[in-house]
Amino acid sequence: MALTAMDLVTAAKQHITEVDAAQAKNILDKSLVLDVREPAEYAAGALPGALNIPRGVLEFKIDGHPAFAGKQNEEIIVYCLTGGRSALAVEALQKLGWGKAVSLAGGFNAWLQSGGVATIPAG
Repeated sequence: MALTAMDLVTAAKQHITEVDAAQAKNILDKSLVLDVREPAEYAAGALPGALNIPRGVLEFKIDGHPAFAGKQNEEIIVYCLTGGRSALAVEALQKLGWGKAVSLAGGFNAWLQSGGVATIPAG
């Protein structure tokens, strides 16, 4: 039987750490923040300080991005819209040596519902 995307997300969540919006707010200032949504989603609003590398190219782009290069030992909050893509992204990042990557449970939607501020990225 073939797996579904949600099966993959459920499996990934068994191997990663998730933080809720309140926890994310507490570590936001001392963490890298990675938005793995598509560029149009990111441009419409993002967590403060977030940088965008879409999930589909993450493994190919993360090490070459100036803001992330050489920072595998730093805390990184990864998010998407609802938490599925970010769970898969954190699982991939762990395989690439990002041991302190966490996924924002519920994603950008949960962030906004908790009263979190969204910014419009420059550019």
